[in-house]
Amino acid sequence: MNKIQIFQSLNELIHAAADQFILTASRAIKDQGQFSVVLSGGSTPLPLYKSLTDNPADQLAWDKIHFFWGDERPVPPDHQDSNFNQANLHLLKHRPIPSQNIHRIQGELPPMEAARKYQEEISTWFRQSPPRFDLVLLGMGNDGHTASLFPKTDLVCSDRTNPEQLVAANWVPQLDTWRITFTHHLINAAKNILFLVAGKDKTSPLKQVLEGQFNPEIYPAQLIDPKQGFLSWYIDRDAAAALSKQEPE
Repeated sequence: MNKIQIFQSLNELIHAAADQFILTASRAIKDQGQFSVVLSGGSTPLPLYKSLTDNPADQLAWDKIHFFWGDERPVPPDHQDSNFNQANLHLLKHRPIPSQNIHRIQGELPPMEAARKYQEEISTWFRQSPPRFDLVLLGMGNDGHTASLFPKTDLVCSDRTNPEQLVAANWVPQLDTWRITFTHHLINAAKNILFLVAGKDKTSPLKQVLEGQFNPEIYPAQLIDPKQGFLSWYIDRDAAAALSKQEPE
């Protein structure tokens, strides 16, 4: 199921996303004793991470939450460009989270080795195929990428994808660098997927992703289409400006 919600401002979007995080986590912990969440890099999720250090999230059993990452740069964990580092600075170190609950991508390793090790860790932790995260948080770049699934790279070309591959090293020519990333196969297996999209620079690509012709090699975010999970788009008014429906919730 695909649900689009448009908010008047980024602050309203973040507040709603925090509420959804808390609700989804609370239900998972009640039902199964733990909650698995995949964090996103980029600028939009950072206010969400900060908001989860506030009082409303005190109710969560943080020791029952396991944190994973949807993608990572080839840098050590204390590097300013590390997605793990940003989440750690803005959220993880402010909550009582056991170290064994933090499952970071080892960006300091050679990319292919880092991807292989992360896939092994995920497969071992879940002990089911495919692994199904309780919640995957995603952002979208102004080129339509999500996680590190970038336009015209191998992982978004249909004739080069492998459904059995969960995590991969993806060479991104436009950035002249490797990225370690979840494949869309792994993302689409999640129980809940939440896109956070904000800003005027997202207006055009978002229009194409949600209402344009299906062309995932150019707009990789179109690959996110769970068959059994729930997909939500939380969008601020600026990003939604070109959509057919623009009324805030």
